[in-house]
Amino acid sequence: MIQLQNDEVFNILVGKISTAINRTFLRTFSNEGIEITTEQWSVLACLWNKDKVTQQTLCTLTAKDKPSMTRLIDKLEKRNLVTRVSDHSDRRINLIHLTEAGAALEQKASELVHRIAEKTLNGITEEELNMSRIFLKKVLANLK
Repeated sequence: MIQLQNDEVFNILVGKISTAINRTFLRTFSNEGIEITTEQWSVLACLWNKDKVTQQTLCTLTAKDKPSMTRLIDKLEKRNLVTRVSDHSDRRINLIHLTEAGAALEQKASELVHRIAEKTLNGITEEELNMSRIFLKKVLANLK
């Protein structure tokens, strides 16, 4: 069995990292006039990669449940960043589509995210980063 030191308890450390990254995103976005949350950004980032996808696709890509995704899309729709459009082949399905305002955020938000990533990973070697990816993917797989 793995022994962890009290100040390295895994769930506390991961929680602190998640909170710090979230705060950094929110503060940086706010300072640049982008009033979105990290969760909203994750949805927009999926749409910047491939626009007009189903809500279920967004749930899968972001690991969010349907009620959470519905709330996120509702908030993004109220801010005129996305809209729901009927699928031409099946009117029961709505596709989530970027508005002009949502698409216009891509470059600025992507630059900010890149800047945050550089700051966050400062001093970490490529080997350390790859090992961390492997480790975190194993942890995630163990939790499924």
